Amino acid sequence: MSKKGKKANVVRWNESVDGTLNEINIREKFKRMGIRAEKHVLQPGTDFPEHTHETEKKDAILSGGFKIKMFGVSNKLKPGDFIDIPANAVHSSGVVGKETVIFFDGSM
Repeated sequence: MSKKGKKANVVRWNESVDGTLNEINIREKFKRMGIRAEKHVLQPGTDFPEHTHETEKKDAILSGGFKIKMFGVSNKLKPGDFIDIPANAVHSSGVVGKETVIFFDGSM
């Protein structure tokens, strides 16, 4: 499948709808979507080379900066960002900056 015309779907946290950004509320948002999410803590310097997943995923950032390059575009994610990663989409990712990243990985 061609990358042309594809772009990442990033949804920002909406405090008026989702409440205060914290672990409990992120888990609740995933639960409302019918997704079970796993928490991961990544240290600065962590990078994941290009890879794919067999199933669709949705990731959310609780703290720190995280980048995901997909469809030839680099997306810098900040706390409260959710991103959809389609099944079999080639992507790479990693921690941005010197802050530990806490993120949630939801497989669909």
